[in-house]
Amino acid sequence: MRSHQCGDIRAEQIEASVQLCGWVHRRRDHGGVIFLDVRDHKGIVQVVFDPDTVESFALADQVRNEYVVAVEGRVRARDPAAVNPKMDTGEVEVLGHTLTILNASRTPPFQLDEYSEAGEDVRLRYRYIDLRRPDMQRRMRMRSEASHFVRSYLYDQKFVDLETPILTKATPEGARDYLVPSRVHPGNFYALPQSPQIFKQLLMVSGFDRYYQIARCFRDEDLRADRQPEFTQIDIEAAFVTEKEIMDLAEGMVSGLFAKLIDVNFSEFPVLTYADAMQRYGTDRPDLRFGLELVDIHDLMAEVEFKVFSGPAQDPTCRVTALKLPQGGDRLSRKNIDDLTNFVGIYGAKGLAYIKVNDRTTGSAGLQSPILKFLPEAVIEQVLDRVDAEAGDLVFFGADKASVVSDALGALRAKLAEDLDLYESDWAPCWVIDFPMFESTDQGGWTAVHHPFTQPTASSDELIKDPGASGSRAYDMVINGYEVGGGSIRVHDPLMQRGIFEVLKLSEDEAQEKFGFLLEALELGAPPHGGIAFGLDRLVMLLSGTKAIRDVIAFPKTQTATCLLTEAPSGVASKQLRELGIKTNL
Repeated sequence: MRSHQCGDIRAEQIEASVQLCGWVHRRRDHGGVIFLDVRDHKGIVQVVFDPDTVESFALADQVRNEYVVAVEGRVRARDPAAVNPKMDTGEVEVLGHTLTILNASRTPPFQLDEYSEAGEDVRLRYRYIDLRRPDMQRRMRMRSEASHFVRSYLYDQKFVDLETPILTKATPEGARDYLVPSRVHPGNFYALPQSPQIFKQLLMVSGFDRYYQIARCFRDEDLRADRQPEFTQIDIEAAFVTEKEIMDLAEGMVSGLFAKLIDVNFSEFPVLTYADAMQRYGTDRPDLRFGLELVDIHDLMAEVEFKVFSGPAQDPTCRVTALKLPQGGDRLSRKNIDDLTNFVGIYGAKGLAYIKVNDRTTGSAGLQSPILKFLPEAVIEQVLDRVDAEAGDLVFFGADKASVVSDALGALRAKLAEDLDLYESDWAPCWVIDFPMFESTDQGGWTAVHHPFTQPTASSDELIKDPGASGSRAYDMVINGYEVGGGSIRVHDPLMQRGIFEVLKLSEDEAQEKFGFLLEALELGAPPHGGIAFGLDRLVMLLSGTKAIRDVIAFPKTQTATCLLTEAPSGVASKQLRELGIKTNL
């Protein structure tokens, strides 16, 4: 039906006859000459119909936006005054000879051109229309290119592409499972996999040595802009490897991906320990595109009379920290500071103390702050020296439980960078390593920081005796403040795996019921192994320059895990429920 794609027409085709198919992006009638911008997945080209082609001109007068058309015509150069440098086809146009309407369209729910301001709910309700937009076409095709690159890279590295089950057994991995009832086994349920974690470990036991999969995964959890209930994971596992070997492999893959798709070359991946990242940036996902490091000052505040600072300074579970914003006194008004105080409150902070430095040479007289009267001048000077404060700087403070201070000031740091455009580079990847194996729960127990199949740094006896003291052989890749991949060396010793289950308060019977098949496999010659998993959606989100995962998934869910297009989830017929032996009590 067509000889060329719309977006491929160039000056080299001038005087050539072409056949094009696509959608009418825009129609314009200029003094008896009709212009149709015809669009396909490669781009847009301008087609001109004049009254000399009577039948086609009459049809062109009838078409409207989003009509599906076929055009035959001759390529010609545009008038120099009409050249459009913003279009790839802007030097040429097609003089239409014949026009065929392949399908009409009623008025679309929103415009598809650059002037469209449709709300996301409308875009998701009519997602098949939204996907026609050039921006969405670009993102989806970039996603396809990313998948192709990953497959080629891992194939060249001798990895085997293997699929693992979608219908599997419910296992605790930190989020709720989506459950699927079994008709042939009444009262029993499958679970949709949160990841292929256990199966890829079993593949290492099976001797496949190097496995990968671009896998669909499912988690029933509260959603955010960069989370979806179903998502795609680049899953990688290898036997007889060290952390460095996996990290080198992953660096090569991600560096090659960014270089190939957007011509970005990463020079290095700095390695930070978890403790260092939390201390300096307040998060284990640090954005290194800018400075603004947190500085601990608990030793300076331990003896002051101001209990807001001295109380946390003397509590080993708390943290007292300063964050300097260079020249922040000129950049932020009092209202801005009030807004930031409300912002850190989201993270549990009870307030946001600050000192504005006007002139350091005059002591307290050169400072502005509601807290000056509570602090000795010598302490204030020591604090300003430690953060290297100069005239014009603004220094914020956090004093509370360590987790609250880290979360609040870590988030404040990121917000200041975004609001004030403090970025010193466009891209900043890094690794975060040496995570703790466990973290305490509100109920006084323990939960695995990554997952319970991660290899601890302690022995099984040491682990059981003091779970909080053990590190883990885990590593996360972070780019621009987003965790894009996480992995670890896995447990391959059944004694160690049983020790981890004991720390997690899984009884022997529970461990056998949930993971008996894994424990048995570990007893039958499991090799040392490790791996990493990347969120494909999140990588493409970064590559394409958007801030929402939904923008790079063809048919995403909303933040309430619903599909506005199909109206899923929805009720099912009573007959289906009876076949499954299910009754609802809603």
